[in-house]
Amino acid sequence: MNFKYITVLLAATAAPAVAGPLGYAICQTGCNGIAVACYAGAGFTFGVALPAAPPAIIACNAALGACMAACAVIALGPTP
Repeated sequence: MNFKYITVLLAATAAPAVAGPLGYAICQTGCNGIAVACYAGAGFTFGVALPAAPPAIIACNAALGACMAACAVIALGPTP
């Protein structure tokens, strides 16, 4: 077997793949589900505007932001 052919075959199968928009949307849906549970645990409804955000809601929002950022890195970045 030709060494050059094997090298090209290995390079083609080891090319990075991207999860894409669908994976990103699924990941963000999971983040939103967790945020809804966080809000409910704090006694609030997700998506309802408040005159001032209590510390529990600020913590939920910070966790939501971190989750969404992780989705962008995981779902939109190349994977080997």
